[in-house]
Amino acid sequence: MKNRLSTEDRVRILRCLCEGCSLRSTSRMVGVSINTVTKLLVGAGKACAKCQYDSMRNLPCKSLQLDEIWAFVAAKEKNVATMAKPVTGAGSIWTWIAICAQTKLVPSWLVGLRDLTDASAFVCDLAGRLANRVQITTDGLKAYVQAMEDGFGGEVDHAVLVKVYGDEARDEARYSPPECVGCQKHASTGEPILSAASTSYIERQNLTLRMRSRRLTRLTNAFSKKLENLEHSIVLHFFAYNFITRHGAIRMPPALKAGVAKGVWAYEQLVELVDRGAAV
Repeated sequence: MKNRLSTEDRVRILRCLCEGCSLRSTSRMVGVSINTVTKLLVGAGKACAKCQYDSMRNLPCKSLQLDEIWAFVAAKEKNVATMAKPVTGAGSIWTWIAICAQTKLVPSWLVGLRDLTDASAFVCDLAGRLANRVQITTDGLKAYVQAMEDGFGGEVDHAVLVKVYGDEARDEARYSPPECVGCQKHASTGEPILSAASTSYIERQNLTLRMRSRRLTRLTNAFSKKLENLEHSIVLHFFAYNFITRHGAIRMPPALKAGVAKGVWAYEQLVELVDRGAAV
């Protein structure tokens, strides 16, 4: 693939994919086949996954926020049983995400189901990347309680924040969430500072993910047809977010703020990373 496409064209493809363009729209804008775009997405996903897995170690995070964001593969859960051509991984899928409140770094994520098994796998992976004891804020999902024990063994300050919503407005109930009228906080493990417990940053990250990954855009036909491609898309998004894009609040990529990167990455460097991964 690298013999067929110039670095400039591959940079254009990766930029489009990281800015929320679909595979087909990217292929039209760059003037290449959709198979070429898909192959580059897969190669970039694998290279970025390895890079982030290796570099996100001994992180200086102090406060983290965790959440899960919903999507679906091939068909919505209610239609999976009647699919003419069943697809592995079809139906509802969740991306578990952690974000550091200070550096805005996303150190860990996991694409899977919203159950205890994946909750524990996600939290255990996160715990293995941290240098110090941290405070973590989550929603009221019960799986987090056991997951925190599995991952941290009690060596964590875990706060639970549950939002209280008012009645749905009839004319907006289908597309808009009801108004949040308050929230309830309580300590689950350790001694978290409840006044600092918040999920604002992770909820904003969820919005960023939906805007910059076309596969998670609601009410369209841009959903993923293959679970593998969704995973590569999520990995590419977080690499661009962590290493390339300057965060508005800190005016630099989160990886640079956290000391994970030595400078701001360019898309040309990402292309070189993909080439090195393909050569292995």
